[in-house]
Amino acid sequence: MQKMMIVEDDPKIAEHLQSYIEKYGYHVFKVTDFDHVIDHFNEYAPDLVLLDINLPSYDGYYWCRQIRKASICPVIFISARTGEMDQVMALENGGDDFITKPFHPEIVMAKIRSQLRRAYGEYAVQAQERVLEKEGLKLFPERMELSFNKKLVSLSKKETDIIESLMERYPRVAGREDLLEKLWDDHVYVDENTLNVNITRVRKKFQELGIKDAVETVRGAGYRLIVSWTGAEER
Repeated sequence: MQKMMIVEDDPKIAEHLQSYIEKYGYHVFKVTDFDHVIDHFNEYAPDLVLLDINLPSYDGYYWCRQIRKASICPVIFISARTGEMDQVMALENGGDDFITKPFHPEIVMAKIRSQLRRAYGEYAVQAQERVLEKEGLKLFPERMELSFNKKLVSLSKKETDIIESLMERYPRVAGREDLLEKLWDDHVYVDENTLNVNITRVRKKFQELGIKDAVETVRGAGYRLIVSWTGAEER
C-alpha cells in the first residue's frame, strides 16, 4: 500500500484530505508536530507528500528543501497563495506540482495519481540507476550527487537538472530557453536573474570538487560544460 504524508496546519483541511485519500486505498500519515517535519518524513518514508506553504516555525519551502536532501519522492504543494511567484518558488524549492485552495478533492487525487505514475508506475524511470559521466565527472541524478576525483557533493534538484542538461548537451551549448523550460515549465514567469543565480550555485558545486571554470557562459546563447578540467585545483 502506497503511503501519503500530509503537512497541513489547518486540521479541517488535513482531516478532509486524509479521509478522502484513504477511500482510494492509500495509507495516510497526518503531521501534527510542525517543528519536526523532516523527522516524521524519515521515519514514515512516504511515497508522496502534500505540503502547505504557510506553516508554523518554518514554511513549506524550507521543509521541501529538507526533503529533497533525503529523497526525490513527489511533493505537491497545496496553498491558498495564488500568485505566480508563489508557484515558481514552490517548483524552485523542489516541488513537483502546485494546487491552490480551495480545491476539488478529485483534482487532488488526479494529481496524486499522476505523480505516482511518474515516480513509480508506468512512466517511471527504469529501476537501474542512471549515471552520466564525462572525463571522470559523474552525475547521479536520482541521488542528486556529483563526484570527481574521489570527492562527492550533494546537489539540489535544480542544480542536478542544470548539470544533467549541460552533460547531455556536451560539447554543445545548453541554451538558456532550453534550461528554463527544463527547470520551470511555466518559465515565462521566471525572472531572468533566477537562472543566473542557479548557475552560480552550480559553479560553486564544481569548485567544491576542485574544478574551476567548469561552466562557460556563451553570450547570447547559454552555457557550455568544459570537461578538460584544465582549471582543476592542484593537489
